[in-house]
Amino acid sequence: MTALLAGCGSAAKGGDAGVGIAAIDDTTLGTTPDCPATVAKTLQNVLDRVYHEGVFSERTASAQYMITHSPALREAVEAGNRAGAQAAVEALLKTGHMTDVRVTVGGQTLVDAGGAALIPLHGTLTGANGETIATYLASVWADHGFRVEGDGITQGIVVLRADGHSIGGSPELTGTLGKEGTTVYKKVLYQYVSRPAKTYPSGTARIYLLIPISATQPLCGKTEEDTTVNTLMGVADLIYRGELGEAAHKQLVRVQHNEPLLEAVAERNPTATEAAIKALLNEHIVRMHVTAEGKLLSDVGGPYVLAPVSANLTREGHTIGTVTLSVQDDEGYLRLARRLAGMDVLMYMKGDDPELVKNSLGPVSGTVPASGSYTYHGHPYRVFTVHAEAFPAGTLTIRVLVPIPYP
Repeated sequence: MTALLAGCGSAAKGGDAGVGIAAIDDTTLGTTPDCPATVAKTLQNVLDRVYHEGVFSERTASAQYMITHSPALREAVEAGNRAGAQAAVEALLKTGHMTDVRVTVGGQTLVDAGGAALIPLHGTLTGANGETIATYLASVWADHGFRVEGDGITQGIVVLRADGHSIGGSPELTGTLGKEGTTVYKKVLYQYVSRPAKTYPSGTARIYLLIPISATQPLCGKTEEDTTVNTLMGVADLIYRGELGEAAHKQLVRVQHNEPLLEAVAERNPTATEAAIKALLNEHIVRMHVTAEGKLLSDVGGPYVLAPVSANLTREGHTIGTVTLSVQDDEGYLRLARRLAGMDVLMYMKGDDPELVKNSLGPVSGTVPASGSYTYHGHPYRVFTVHAEAFPAGTLTIRVLVPIPYP
């Protein structure tokens, strides 16, 4: 999920203007006086979930597994080889699965690599005989990375503060802040909320989330529940559109410069094109579709993929084909919606008889409404719809269910 919402608006062709989130229902709009606070608290729940990714998640489990199962690190520690341990840790950091690692042997630091971060993870290293040979601290959240992720998913300003001062490159706020309230920053009035945080390798801080009060007005509902649902509609849209932006554009650039693929397409060789695509499906790309002169050369990847982006393939200044790719599949969207916002998702491939292709809720009988209230096994939900683009074309209907009360 790193840089998940790095932004849209790349030069890539992808999606059409009509594809996206359903409009907020005008009948829910209102002017409840506590609207800004409700919007901020809803987004705080999302930011809390982002923070928790650094406490206990697939992300932390992966990092800790890699540390404890690194033969190079274990061998260097057993030999007391500081240079070898440094090299092993730097190799771990280059994988992108962690930002910091410190290894301690007998109370002495053997290696310490990384930068300013949040949420220390504690663990032990065992030798070949199964005995403890060292302890380690690690983190998966550089403070800057957390801020970028938080800014993106909330569309607000995330500020890290410790001892009354901003840290991690956060904007410097003046005055004393409580746990929640309003403040002025650069002549703009913000609603803010906050939560405690742990810093790496030790210490504490507080994470503030600032939301412009003017930006909350379009989300204000007749009830607090309406406001919460309207706010989460925006989050669901960001999760979808985040995969149409920088993340996808980076992969398009990588593909456009891949010589084996360009050679295969120039030769109109389906077998070589397929082999080149398979070699490219190793860095976030989940599916690729390549054509030349309007004819399909190869299509490799998962069956239910969304948010496609397209670009021309050129060689020696001439267009030789077109590539369509995606960095998001149905499972990826579902997991992000659940992990980042606690929402359930049902996905339907549109047709004469829409097919349910992904479901985080459970066995469903009957029709789930496009919007409004819905009860599943006695549990109330509010539903809204995201109209996504399927791969390589067509529509994918996503019903998003918000548990009530939320969270």
